[in-house]
Amino acid sequence: MKFVCYTRRAVSEAEYAPRLGLSMHLGYEKNGVFEPLNHNYGVLFAKATQDKVSGRIFPKSLKKPFVMPFEGGFKVVAIRCEANGEPDESSKGCAVVFETPDLVHYNELGLLKLCDEHLDDVMLKVCPNCKSLVAKFSAGGKVYRRKLRSLTEPTDDVKEVEGGCGCSHKGGHFEYTATGIEGAYDERTFEVSDEKADYALKKLLTPVAVSVEYEKEVELDRLSDFRVKVNYSDGSHHMKRVDWQEPQNGFVEGNIHLDHYDFPIAINRADPCVYRYKGDYYFIATNDADGNRSIYVRRAKTIPELVNAPEKLILDAVTYPHVGGLLWAPEFHNVAGKEYIFHACTPKEFGDEQSHVMALKEGGELDDRNSWEAPRRVLKKDGTPLYDKGITLDMTTFESGGKQYVAWSQRQFDPIDLGAWVYIATIDKNEPWKLTSDPVLLTMPEYGWQNNHTLVDEGPFALIRDGVIYLTFSSALVDSTYCVGMMTAELGADLLDPKNWRKGNYPLLHSLVAKGEYGPGHNAYVEDEFGDIWNTYHARPGIDAPRSSGIRRVHIGFDGEPVLDLTEDKDLPSSLRSVRVRVKG
Repeated sequence: MKFVCYTRRAVSEAEYAPRLGLSMHLGYEKNGVFEPLNHNYGVLFAKATQDKVSGRIFPKSLKKPFVMPFEGGFKVVAIRCEANGEPDESSKGCAVVFETPDLVHYNELGLLKLCDEHLDDVMLKVCPNCKSLVAKFSAGGKVYRRKLRSLTEPTDDVKEVEGGCGCSHKGGHFEYTATGIEGAYDERTFEVSDEKADYALKKLLTPVAVSVEYEKEVELDRLSDFRVKVNYSDGSHHMKRVDWQEPQNGFVEGNIHLDHYDFPIAINRADPCVYRYKGDYYFIATNDADGNRSIYVRRAKTIPELVNAPEKLILDAVTYPHVGGLLWAPEFHNVAGKEYIFHACTPKEFGDEQSHVMALKEGGELDDRNSWEAPRRVLKKDGTPLYDKGITLDMTTFESGGKQYVAWSQRQFDPIDLGAWVYIATIDKNEPWKLTSDPVLLTMPEYGWQNNHTLVDEGPFALIRDGVIYLTFSSALVDSTYCVGMMTAELGADLLDPKNWRKGNYPLLHSLVAKGEYGPGHNAYVEDEFGDIWNTYHARPGIDAPRSSGIRRVHIGFDGEPVLDLTEDKDLPSSLRSVRVRVKG
């Protein structure tokens, strides 16, 4: 199958900033027409560089990506540039090189030094005569070939293009094509095997329901337990309930159940979290309506009923002397059988924002403010405050391998502002505001989608399934380019070892996923009574509209990984909803 790699111009800068377009995008040919993958969002971003002394991050982008199938996988070369597209002096004369087994997961190998001038173009070839791996590149108005020992090590054999690669073969050109994909430029096509193409399409196209399967005859008393198997285009499936009508003439008709949520479900509510406790559901969020000076809770018997449930105040900015404004990102959690709210607050200004934990009193109710103890500031294992050179916020917690972990966003201001990075540590299960390990850096905003408009990684939250921890987090400025990325680790692994985590190179949720939802991010998960997982997040109903909450079912894809961009129209088209079966008894 023919694929294409390209960079992209932003048609709407608010939805897709120019810096985001300076990444490698992928498309594929379908019936003679090229279609974009991943919502026409980049799939490969260059890593930032970092000053090892100060820790300062310098964002980078890439241009002129080239993909070459090689030894069962793919090699990628591109020109690294500054974030805004200007020449990058730190990689002058170099190509940045990557490898990928599947066009989904990428490993940046580093820089390949080819000459002493800025590159204008670059590509890879294997000489059919001498079988050498060759880089062809242009710089200073001339075109050269250079044999390579590896993707990061050239030989001394460099020649202008007329000299070939040292043998009689002179083939290979900087060829581009026009695909018609919106905003695409510098498009280069390449061939992908059916097996590799099938995997890439399943991962980079949102699944769509394509068929349903169900029993055609059922006992009358089994109707309430009846499930329909909905099959999706990636080979996955989901079992759904049916809303039945009254049986007539030995048959019963119904519609496959699909919870419908208009966006937004709550205006001026950000960082939403839904929690299930003793048969009820609770909704908690940051309150943007009053400048983040209060936290309210909604309670209902079902998740859909939360949309219109009344709110009850549980925390404000005046009750406790050490708790003032900026009451941010509250989350309900159970630790060792007890209920807590993890949140951030400050008695002063933004620069003093810190993570806190509130404990539910014995016999208390989650939506009763008098049932909660006073918030406690999170402490390091030596009993001192978690961080005193900046802020901490968005703390979450989860258990793995018998240990209780916390992850949070931390931003250094002194001596320089480094932006927000996500850290991880273990805590005392009996006093979850106390760390039992030193903090370990988990992720910093090194990719273009993480550092657009500002350097921010924040809002971590864990979804654990089938022995894997899926830790999603949010990145970039909280505007229309806010987005959600993901890291994964094996359940039970040493999560304080960064080598046990793997971060994806592109976000799973962003403004191109659902029309009218700008900057989706800061999400959390809840499993309902039917075993379905729901993702709560905030986005903006307009580019300049307030942050507001949304909810969407988390689909489990063909490979067992969560799919966050399955909107209702793709989850169950109206053409598949009707069900008719014969009833017995």
